[in-house]
Amino acid sequence: MPQTISAAVHHELLIKKSRFIACVQPMSDRAAAQAVVAGLRAQHPGAAHVCWALLAGGQSAAVDDGEPSGTAGRPMLDVLRHQDLEGVLATVVRYFGGVKLGAGGLVRAYTDSVAQALLQAEKVAIVKLRQLRCVVPYAMEGMLRRELELAQASLLDVSHGDSVTLAFSLPAADALALQGRLNESGNGRVLWLDDEEPEDAA
Repeated sequence: MPQTISAAVHHELLIKKSRFIACVQPMSDRAAAQAVVAGLRAQHPGAAHVCWALLAGGQSAAVDDGEPSGTAGRPMLDVLRHQDLEGVLATVVRYFGGVKLGAGGLVRAYTDSVAQALLQAEKVAIVKLRQLRCVVPYAMEGMLRRELELAQASLLDVSHGDSVTLAFSLPAADALALQGRLNESGNGRVLWLDDEEPEDAA
């Protein structure tokens, strides 16, 4: 099951006088990631490289920022993929210490920086949510609200007209069972409206 992390975690490595300052943090998309990277460049004007990797659905990225191609961004991205993470940005700020590490040494340094940071990160499962909408007679509103509470569904919207329309969300895995229970309790008086596509929530 894909996971994300709950908060930013930092870790620093010193390898042959080069400093590698790593950070892993939750991140929704590429634009937000680029803003974080720009902030790091401003914070560390003396750094040789600010390399980063992002796993966020179709907006993933692996950026070497001047390191030899494939020695920084890609290894960092591989660490995120290997741990089945989603919605996570990994950044490594490198201060060059005057000793070249070689391609293999760089890959190890960037991989270890991110892996060590992730060891301290709290991981949380990403639960697919499903949104449902239904219409019921007024007499059934109380019963429906009780069922939603029991199922730990989040009530999103209620509107009262000739009847009551309720919109709610719950883990996609539990949606069919709840629909079945409500159909049974309602004796066919629960009218389901077109529901939304599943969405992600941490």
